[in-house]
Order: sequence, then C-alpha cells, then structure tokens
Amino acid sequence: MLFFFYSRKRIVQKELEKIGLQVKYKDQLLQTTIATQEEERQRIAQDLHDDISAKLNVVSLTTHTLLDNPELSKEDRMSLEHVLNVVTNTLESSRRIAHDLLPPVLDKFGLQVALEELFEDFKRTNALQMLYEIKIQELQLNCTQELHIFRIVQELINNATRHGKATQIKFKLLQASNGFSLTFEDNGSGFSIKGLEERTGLGLQNIKSRAAILNCQIHINSIVGKGSTFIITSEIPETQTI
Repeated sequence: MLFFFYSRKRIVQKELEKIGLQVKYKDQLLQTTIATQEEERQRIAQDLHDDISAKLNVVSLTTHTLLDNPELSKEDRMSLEHVLNVVTNTLESSRRIAHDLLPPVLDKFGLQVALEELFEDFKRTNALQMLYEIKIQELQLNCTQELHIFRIVQELINNATRHGKATQIKFKLLQASNGFSLTFEDNGSGFSIKGLEERTGLGLQNIKSRAAILNCQIHINSIVGKGSTFIITSEIPETQTI
C-alpha cells in the first residue's frame, strides 16, 4: 500500500514536471514567434523604403522629364500622366505600409504620441469615430513593452474595423499602480464568447500572445450584433523584454 502511494506520487510529480516543461516551451516558442514577426516587419519596411520606393522615385523623375518635352503628342502626354499618377499613388501606398509595419514616431516620440497619431489618422478618414484618453506620462516602459502595446492596439482596431465593421471606437490607456489599464470598446458586429479559447484567428491570437508576454490579464466581452470590449491590465516588471 505504501509502495503504491509513493509510486503514484512519483507519477503525479512527473506529470506536473512534464506540464511545466510544456508551458515553458510554449512560452519560449511564443516569444520567438513574436520576435521573428517584428524582425520580418522591420526587414519588409526597410526594403519598401530603400529599394521599392527608391526605384519608384526614379520612374517618377523620368516621367517628369519626358513630360517636359513640348513635342509630345496628346496621346503620349495622357499616357505619361497616367503613369505618373499610378507611380505617385504606389509611392504613397508603400510609404503608408512601411509606416504601419515600423512606425518611426513610436521610436522617436514614444507610445502616447504614436497612439495619438494612429487614432488621428483613422479619424481623418471620417469613416470611424475615435474617442480616446491616454494618460501614461509617468509610466516607465521600455521600447519592447511600448511596441507590444502599440501592436495590440493596431490589431484591436484592425479587428474592429475590418471584421467587425465598427463605426465607433472608445479607447482608454491609463497608468494604474505599477502598470497600466487598457480598455477598448467598439460598436461592431461582435462575436460569440462561447468557444473563445478555440478561436484560431491570427488577430486574436496575436493580441493574446503579446498580452501574455507583458504578463497581462485580458478580459473579453462581446455580444453578437452589439460590439466587443477588451480590458487588458498589467503590472510591468522593470526588466521585461521579449
């Protein structure tokens, strides 16, 4: 009987160790995946800026030079003006994509300014009403933490507008204790909370992954047809990194 007890105890202990190793491996894999995503974003943004944008600028300058020719026929001039218009629009698109992939304002001016710029960009489209409050002036965050929070907000907006068809977003990011409290509400289509853990959408998984890296608690409430609310709270360790 005593042998059975100790044998069973060892089995349980081994199972707990196995679960612990699985959790540790999952956390390491999660951090590696996020880090790889950011490296790839940086590479693509750099390629857009250094290679594609540079070549498009050459096409634009060449087209301008050709348009200066007074002997151009009306048809040729119209064709070149069309080319110039396409190149100009493509340049603007590549700059916008590069900016979204690696927002320079985040690195230069910090999280609050970067979020304010992000919200104001959406407000200027007149397709989305943005109501926001950000009070984190005294919150000590390193670059990695700021990037994770910024990516979470980007993903929340993307989900709300692209999938949820939201027309209004309310956002708060406030300092709380040693960390922060983030509240995001939208009036989109919402979704069923039932089976939330089994949802495989990359957007929601990325939000959860980054929240986990920041040691955040995340609460999600959503009603089909009435929108969604995300509440993310955290106490940020001073040495937190990916």
